[in-house]
Amino acid sequence: MISILFICHGNICRSTMAECVMKDLIAKAGKSGAFVIDSAGTSREEIGNPIHHGTRRKLQQVGVPLCDHRAVQMTKADYQTYDYILAMDSANIRNSLRITGGDPEGKIKRLLDLTERPRDIADPWYTGNFDETYRDVLEGCQALLTLCLEGSNP
Repeated sequence: MISILFICHGNICRSTMAECVMKDLIAKAGKSGAFVIDSAGTSREEIGNPIHHGTRRKLQQVGVPLCDHRAVQMTKADYQTYDYILAMDSANIRNSLRITGGDPEGKIKRLLDLTERPRDIADPWYTGNFDETYRDVLEGCQALLTLCLEGSNP
């Protein structure tokens, strides 16, 4: 069983998009039983709120099933629970390290560090560009799935 936690600031836009996209890719690959996928935020700002309407709209537009999700904050215990903690940007990395107290096992990475073009995923809360965020999330999740199915260590 491979466990993955996607991280962003508030857990209503990027990380929930990654959670839904990854679950969809895994289901299409026939591997749902081999993964545990979830998402969380590094802040407390959105706790309890549903997936952002822009993320919902984009996922519906591309035919990705929506996750039943309410925003939660990442905890120190998540470090032991998940094999991979994949953040959307460098600020999320810094905040995740603060929450976990470090990363001795090298579990915390940016999602797009797994691709040929490592970079941050822009926050559509600020940019309003859910199309660009979706393209980046999809690229990262496809790379992650390939690595996991090949048995490589993301």
